[in-house]
Amino acid sequence: MGLVSGKTALVTGSGAGIGRATALKFAEEGANVVVSDIDVSSGEETTELIEKAGGHAAFIKADVSDPSDVENLFDAIEKSFGSLDCACNNAGIEGNVAPTIDQTIENFDAIMNVNVRGMFLCLQSEIRHMRKNGGGAIVNLSSVAGLIGFPGLSPYTASKHAVNGLTKNAALEYGKEGIRVNSICPGGIDTRMLDSLADQSTAGTQTSHQMMDPLHPIGRIGQAVEVAELIVWLCSSRASFITGTNIPVDGGFVAQ
Repeated sequence: MGLVSGKTALVTGSGAGIGRATALKFAEEGANVVVSDIDVSSGEETTELIEKAGGHAAFIKADVSDPSDVENLFDAIEKSFGSLDCACNNAGIEGNVAPTIDQTIENFDAIMNVNVRGMFLCLQSEIRHMRKNGGGAIVNLSSVAGLIGFPGLSPYTASKHAVNGLTKNAALEYGKEGIRVNSICPGGIDTRMLDSLADQSTAGTQTSHQMMDPLHPIGRIGQAVEVAELIVWLCSSRASFITGTNIPVDGGFVAQ
């Protein structure tokens, strides 16, 4: 028996990176997985990977910043699965790297629309569905940028601080109804997003490993599966007394 056998789990932004690794881990631990992404081809590829490994998954396209898309996503989950037990709100974007006064309002709005508005919309729908079931577990993807500042990333940093605040509030409001809400705060993780940030920060002169490995006390950046392991565990009964936390997964980065 897996950690989440027989449960239904939603992972937004699960076409790649941490989202894909999380969807695969949920399936490996026995869940029926709802794969959701704005990118159809990558989302369908994640679904195929799960099914080839013997798991059960369904892909539903959604732009989490669009209320209509979010409503359709949860209508489809209810029709296809009947209930929702676990959710990982992973969809997010990094935006552009620039000092605060050089950040554009377009970049700020784009980041906030996905990272905060999108997570808020999904969180609302997840809680409504889980209340019907008598409980559930939600993990929001934040970042070490939700715990400390990062020069050049003011909109992204603000969005991830907001994620941590939403997490704490939802945990306080719905804990007595059996709904646990936590956020995790990854450090440097080997994903396309980190590659993009490295390219922008060093004008392509350094890889993400060259830039970020030395900054982590453990001596390296992390792998997406190392984050996925914690997400699925937090959604399992083994984490039954954990809620309202913002947990670093960062190789010691914020301990410095």
